Amino acid sequence: MFFLPCVAFIFCIPTPDLPPGGFHGDPTETPWRVTGPPAVTATVPADRSTGVSAKSSVTATFSDAMDPATITTLTFTVMGPDQVSVQGTVEYDAPKKTATFAPIHALAADTRYSAKVTTGARDLAGNGLSADVVWTFATSVDADAHKPLMSLEKEGDYSYVIPALEIIGFEVALNAFDRHSDPEVYGVNWSTIRHNLNHGWVFDTDPFGGNQLQHPYSGSIFYGFARSAGLSYWESLAYTLGGSLLWEYAGETGPPSTNDLIMTTMGGSFLGEALYRMANLVLATGGPRPGFWRELGAAAISPPTGFNRNVFGHRFDSVFPDNDPALFVRLRLGGSLNTQLSDNGPTKSVNRKEVVADFAIDYGLPGKPDYTYKRPFDYFHFEFTASSSSNSTFENVMTRGLLYGTPYKEGGDYRGIWGLYGSYDYISPEVFRISSTALSLGSTGQLWLSRTVALQGSALGGVGFGASGTIAAVGERDYHYGTIPQGLLALRLIINDMAMLDLTAREYYVTGLGIDKRHGHENILRGQASFTVRIYGQHALGIQYVASDRDAYYAELPSRHQTMGTISLVYNFLGDSRFGAVEWRNLDGR
Repeated sequence: MFFLPCVAFIFCIPTPDLPPGGFHGDPTETPWRVTGPPAVTATVPADRSTGVSAKSSVTATFSDAMDPATITTLTFTVMGPDQVSVQGTVEYDAPKKTATFAPIHALAADTRYSAKVTTGARDLAGNGLSADVVWTFATSVDADAHKPLMSLEKEGDYSYVIPALEIIGFEVALNAFDRHSDPEVYGVNWSTIRHNLNHGWVFDTDPFGGNQLQHPYSGSIFYGFARSAGLSYWESLAYTLGGSLLWEYAGETGPPSTNDLIMTTMGGSFLGEALYRMANLVLATGGPRPGFWRELGAAAISPPTGFNRNVFGHRFDSVFPDNDPALFVRLRLGGSLNTQLSDNGPTKSVNRKEVVADFAIDYGLPGKPDYTYKRPFDYFHFEFTASSSSNSTFENVMTRGLLYGTPYKEGGDYRGIWGLYGSYDYISPEVFRISSTALSLGSTGQLWLSRTVALQGSALGGVGFGASGTIAAVGERDYHYGTIPQGLLALRLIINDMAMLDLTAREYYVTGLGIDKRHGHENILRGQASFTVRIYGQHALGIQYVASDRDAYYAELPSRHQTMGTISLVYNFLGDSRFGAVEWRNLDGR
């Protein structure tokens, strides 16, 4: 007679939802609470901890089994100074009843953080915490502050042997491919190698694009093999030099070339570090385990990085600790019209209308609290433009980065960095071209002109090595190498999140100075002005005008005065709806 009441009790009493798949583990353990709300029983780091590693994750352990759907970045947060949210991912380990907040980027050194789990975190019975749980901790002092200028400290696992073998293998494969198309130049053997070892160095007369664009890119491959194998910037630079020397002696039948050695080593390292950082930026924004498309994108940007991550697995799969730099990223697509041409030399024709694509990134913009400039290229600018022109598909490839410098500030509205910059420029505006790799002194900074208007800029002056000349018809070679004093002034006026005005001026003074047998010089000016208006979110429209001017004077060649003006209408996809303005002020206190 007790059977029916018991059956009714079993079927009618309300029961909480069970976790997917039912109960697991100890059948005597109750996975939900009936008597009260859950609680946080332990945290890592503990409340008021100091000396915490900047690479640490933050965890909270609960008294009861929690509903994983309620353990998210909305209910588990980490905040830095001025209540700035730390970007990260949250995962819940059901057997351990532990939630883990993993920062996407390393935390800042010597900085106090607060972590919070809100009442939105609920157990399997639907009970939330009785109150928000907050705890604080402080990270340890930055060990980088005591590193020497040319620190050789490694980042994770590393190898000296693997990149050396990779560079040799890459050059053997490249030579085998090239010798099929030109055995006279690439058909090397022991006899040609011995000859090159005993021959003096020369300035060669190979095509401009091969010397000034392909060689720096090859250098970036050498550099990338070493960098992605865990070696430092300076060690990777040495591997780039070694790879260039190997190719000059054993990659081609001709005598070793001084111009190739400089452009491959210096231009390759400057280009290679920028590509390596951008590839790792793609990986970092994908969380602790980047997906297929992010891995593919990183490999497209820096092939050696993708190669080492996939071939050597966990040994080299750690993401570069970039310390969460302030960024401005822009992708532009549109059309251009060549509006002004004069003395365009022996070119067959000039394309009046072109399709253009442009990508630019500013990495490590000054002003972000707790960001440091301890490593080469902790700040850099990279820009790439391609067009439909048959004369210059790659219209420009340019990068400049801070090799060694320090931040500074003036009052509450200005933050900047200054020091030694390294740069690589390749510019080809339809009728002439200039390429240079240089060392410059300069500064980059941002000034708040008002609550909503900011002015960013860079000013550099230095000396480089490179080449310049006319894009000539078959049979005319008009380019030469030289020492190149050069300067740059770049300004960006940012008007709230509505619009920005960019102005950039570059000047190159090309002289032989004992390098080229041709006596003379040339002066090249290039100016850019663009205005961009944000339409919605990260979408914007813009107009740009580029003016290029070349005056060349040589004893054995006709003097040239060449100018070109191009206007473009472009769609912009922005990485930041604020156009990259860095905020460090406490606006409430102004």
